[in-house]
Amino acid sequence: MAELDYSIGEAAKLSGIKIPTIRYYEEIGLLAAVARSEGNRRFYGADDLRRLAFIRHARELGFPMDEIRTLLKLQDDPDQSCATADAIATARLQDVERRIARLERLRSELRKMVEQCAAGRVGECRVIETLADSTHTHGRLADE
Repeated sequence: MAELDYSIGEAAKLSGIKIPTIRYYEEIGLLAAVARSEGNRRFYGADDLRRLAFIRHARELGFPMDEIRTLLKLQDDPDQSCATADAIATARLQDVERRIARLERLRSELRKMVEQCAAGRVGECRVIETLADSTHTHGRLADE
């Protein structure tokens, strides 16, 4: 068994994950229940820190918790096929690409609004006019 060298505060500092979040991950089973002292203090080992780093990185990449749970199960059984991990990553990539496309359309629309603004009176302001026209961007910029 690995040495349990880290308090929850140290684990939080080293992993970049806040203490309440670490407790939450333990509560929902993403992190196995850790050893506790006689005073009920949690202690973490290097394996726990690696798991926390995995979770943090997956969250930074935008994976939802259910997919992180699946990826952790796959990591725990390295001899199985990686088809599920590939499918999860592919779906995440497609989602990111859709979001990027929406953001590019949004950037284009905002640029047009700014470029067309005469910096004159509000009654002639293209920014205000465009924002007031709910049919102008309907369907093009909305979440799909």
